[in-house]
Amino acid sequence: MKIIKRNGAEVIFDQSKITAAIEKANNEVVSKDRLSDEDIDNITNNVKYQCEKMKRALNVEEIQNLVENEIMKLNAFAVARKYITYRYMRALVRKSNTTDEQILSLIECANEEVKQENSNKNPTVNSVQRDYMAGEVSKDITKRLLLPGHIVKAHEEGIIHFHDSDYFAQHMHNCCLVNLEDMLQNGTVISETMIERPKSFSTACNIATQIIAQVASSQYGGQSISLSHLAPFVDVSRQKFRKEVREEFEQENIPVTEEQINELAEYRVRKEINRGVQMIQYQVITLMTTNGQAPFVTVFMYLNEVPDGQVKDDLALIIEETLNQRILGVKNENGVYVTPAFPKLIYVLEEDNISEDSRYWYLTELAAKCTAKRMVPDYISEKKMLELKVDKNNEGHCYTCMGCRSFLTPYVDPKTNQPKYYGRFNQGVVTINLVDVACSSQGDMKEFWRIMDERLALCKEALMCRHNRLKGTVSDVAPILWQYGALARLQKGETLDQLLYGGYSTISLGYAGLCECVKYMTGKSHTDPEATPFALEVMQHLNDACALWKAQENIDFSLYGTPIESTTYKFAKCLQKRFGKIPGVTDKNYITNSYHVNVTEEIDAFTKLTFESQFQKLSPGGAISYVEVPNMQDNIEAVLAVMKHIYEHIMYAELNTKSDYCMECGYDGEIQIKEDKDGKLIWVCPNCGNTNQDKMSVARRTCGYIGTQFWNQGRTQEIKERVLHL
Repeated sequence: MKIIKRNGAEVIFDQSKITAAIEKANNEVVSKDRLSDEDIDNITNNVKYQCEKMKRALNVEEIQNLVENEIMKLNAFAVARKYITYRYMRALVRKSNTTDEQILSLIECANEEVKQENSNKNPTVNSVQRDYMAGEVSKDITKRLLLPGHIVKAHEEGIIHFHDSDYFAQHMHNCCLVNLEDMLQNGTVISETMIERPKSFSTACNIATQIIAQVASSQYGGQSISLSHLAPFVDVSRQKFRKEVREEFEQENIPVTEEQINELAEYRVRKEINRGVQMIQYQVITLMTTNGQAPFVTVFMYLNEVPDGQVKDDLALIIEETLNQRILGVKNENGVYVTPAFPKLIYVLEEDNISEDSRYWYLTELAAKCTAKRMVPDYISEKKMLELKVDKNNEGHCYTCMGCRSFLTPYVDPKTNQPKYYGRFNQGVVTINLVDVACSSQGDMKEFWRIMDERLALCKEALMCRHNRLKGTVSDVAPILWQYGALARLQKGETLDQLLYGGYSTISLGYAGLCECVKYMTGKSHTDPEATPFALEVMQHLNDACALWKAQENIDFSLYGTPIESTTYKFAKCLQKRFGKIPGVTDKNYITNSYHVNVTEEIDAFTKLTFESQFQKLSPGGAISYVEVPNMQDNIEAVLAVMKHIYEHIMYAELNTKSDYCMECGYDGEIQIKEDKDGKLIWVCPNCGNTNQDKMSVARRTCGYIGTQFWNQGRTQEIKERVLHL
C-alpha cells in the first residue's frame, strides 16, 4: 500500500510513523489522560485498515484526519488536542516552502500527482517540467494573492473547481475558434514576420500549423480550425499546376490538349493535398508548445460550410485525404503505426452525406472506418444543431466546438447583422460539484435548492474573478491572437474589453456529477423515468442562473458539461472525506462527467444517445455524449447505424473504441487494467505482462480528447469499469 506525500511523491505506507506521531502527542499530556500502548496499536491498525479499504493511495492530510477521528473515538481529547496542535504547527512551518518542495519534486520526477494529472504530458521532459514549475508558482500566487480566501477554500474542499489556476496569474483565456480564413486570406504576422496570402495549398497548410502552435502558446485551452478555410487554396495550386504543365509541354514542343493538361494538373493537385494534409498531421503531433505538449487542436470537416461548386469538391478531397491518413495512423519509435491523440477530428453529418444515395456517402463510409480504427472523427449532426443553435434572427447555425466540447453561443455581429463564430473565445470555467450539493442537503429537497443557490452565487463570484482578470488586458500580451487575426485585429495598446461583453465571448459554469446527485436525492438513476424530471429540473435551474447573470452583467454565461479529466478523482476524494462512502454516490474514486449515464450502467448505444440528447439541449456551453464499443473494424455497418442515429437524435457524439500497442512484444490488442499487490490500478499487456507505461501506447478517450496511459487512479478506475453499449 502506498501514500501520497505533501510534495506529491508516492511512497510505501509506513505505519510506524503514525504510531510515532501519536506517541509524541501522548507523551505531552498528563499520565491520567494518556492512551495505553494497546490503544495506540489499535488506532494505527484501524487507520491502516481504512486506508486499505479506500483502494487508492491516500495523501498525508487524509491519513492524519483518520488518526484524529480514531483518537476522538476513544474520548482521548487531551491527546487529540496535542495531535491537532502539532499538525497546525507543522503546517505553519511548511506554508513558507510548500511551493519549493513541489517544484523540487517535479524536477526529480518524484511527484506522482503531477505524473497522473494530464494524460498527454510527459513530466520527465524539461519543457513540461518548466511549465509545471511555472504552474506551481502561478497556483501559489493565485491562492495567496489573486483569489478571495473563501473561493480558494471551496476549491480545495471540492465544493467547486476553479479550473486552470496554474495559468490564472497571467492574463490568458481558455479556448477559441481560430479565424484561419481571415489570417490566410488577408495575411498575418508570426513572430514579427509578415505572412502574406499563400500561393499554394501546401503553403497554406504550413502557415496553418504555425498559427496553431502560436495560438496554443498564448492560451491554455483547446482551439479549432476548419478545413473549409484551406479549401480555396486547392484551386490556387490547380491553376499554378495547369500553367506549369502547359509550359513544360510547350518547351518540349509536344502537342497537348486542354483535357490532358487538366488531367496531369489534377494528379499534381492530389499529390499536393496529400503533402499538405500530412504536414498538418505530423506538424501538430510533433510541435511542442510552450507548455510542453502538442497543441490541443480540433479539425472541423463540414461540407456545407462552403457553397456548391469547385470549392466544395476540393473540400471533399481534403476531407477524404485527412480520413485516409488518420486511418493509416502515425509511426511510433518502433516504426509501428499507432493512433495519434491529435489533431482531434470532427465530421458533420448532413443531408448530402447521411444516406447511401447521397452525394458524399463515400466520405461517411470512410469516416466510419476511421472511427473504428482510430477513434475519430467525432460527429456533429447538422440537423440537430440547426434546431438548437438559433440566433436572434431566428436562424439556426452549425459550427464546431472550441477544442473538445466547449461551444460558443449563437451571436450576430451588431455592425453587420451577420452571424459570427470564428475569432470568438471562452473566458474560463468554474465547475459546481452537484454531488456535494446533494450530500450537504442530507436529502432534504428544500435544503438542496437553498445550498444550490448558495453554491451558484459562489460560482458566479469565481467566474467574475476570471472575467476581471481579463478585463483591461492589452492586445500586446498575445499579438497573434488580438492584433493579427486569430481572434481579432485590435491596435497595439488597445484592451480586450470590447470582446468580453455582449455575447462576443462566453464564460462557462461547469457542472459535474448529475448522475450521483440524482441518485442521492431520489434513490434512483437519472435514467429512471421517475428520477429524470428531477435531473432536468437541476439542469434548468443551472441554465436559469446563467440567464440571470447574463442579464445582470452583459456577459454570456453558459452552462458547460465539464470533462474534469483529473478533477473527477479530486472531487471523489473530497466527497469521501466529507461524507464517507455512500453506495452508488461516493463509493467510487471518480464521479460521473456532466450529465452522462454512469459508466457501469447497462444501457444500449441508441437508448443512451437518445436519453442524453435532452441534457445536451440544456448544456449550451458545451457537451458531448459517447458510446463505449468493442473493436468495430469488422462491423462498419454497426458504426454507420450509430452515426445515422446521431444525425437524427443528438447534436454531438463519439464512439469510444480501443487502440493499443505494447512496445515490448508487439501486441496490438486491448491493454488491460489490473490491481498490483498494493491495490494500485496499473496497465498490463495481457500478452507479455509488460507494466512499464513508457513501453506501451494506450489510447482512450476520457474528456473529449484522446489521452494516453498516464491517468490518475480515479480516471483509471472509471475506464476499467466502463460497460459496452454496443
